Amino acid sequence: MKYLRQRALRGELLAGTWLNLGSSLTAEMAGRAGFDWVLVDMEHGAGDQHSLVHQLQALDTTNAASIVRIAWNEAPRFKRVLDQGASGIMVPYVNTAEAARQAVAAMRYPPQGIRGVARSNRAAGFGQDFAAYFAEANENLLTVVQIETTEAIANVEEIAAVEGVDVLFVGPLDLSVSLGIPGQSTHPEFRAATRRVVDAARKAGKAAGILLGSAEQIAPTVEEGFTFIAVGSDGVMVAQGMNALAAAFADFRPNKI
Repeated sequence: MKYLRQRALRGELLAGTWLNLGSSLTAEMAGRAGFDWVLVDMEHGAGDQHSLVHQLQALDTTNAASIVRIAWNEAPRFKRVLDQGASGIMVPYVNTAEAARQAVAAMRYPPQGIRGVARSNRAAGFGQDFAAYFAEANENLLTVVQIETTEAIANVEEIAAVEGVDVLFVGPLDLSVSLGIPGQSTHPEFRAATRRVVDAARKAGKAAGILLGSAEQIAPTVEEGFTFIAVGSDGVMVAQGMNALAAAFADFRPNKI
């Protein structure tokens, strides 16, 4: 098991990318590329519980830790993903401290939480590594909560203060839509919101994270104080590559009327 929690809490710069195709092959490519973590998207991605297993297996052959974004903050979704061997979970639409506490409880075995205990799942080495996994899981699994709405921004200091929340992760598109400025990541209101997330994370000793659309955005984002940063996705990268290759033939085709 590859754990990131302590590194995230120390404020290390941790680079990631998104997987939304449900493909074990692109998972392996991303893991081998040199990212610290790779996110398997089960909220908006094309994969399901079956394809998740194959993506986690592929990532386990690389140095990248596997983070899975579940579709909603519901305890059964956590246990299904964690039992398959994910290193952490990203929880969408965490708008209040109570919702954050609910997520943390679902991440942890009793008495700290409410995660069901099973001995023979993949995370525990099908029973062979259960004792070690059970002893270390509560301390080392990474809990990432998404800050995606104006309500979450208003409550971000209280969310950050919840014990067991490790990363406050901005969902830029949802947040911009909630602010009434869709897609405007340079808008003063959006920048003020992200600064508030960074400040709350720093004050609470947590990490601030965000998803970026391009490598050019990395430098100013690091300067702003974000340390848990993802850039791009397998779907976008494959589509852009295909489009560029197809466009390369344009000069050799007859002019269209």
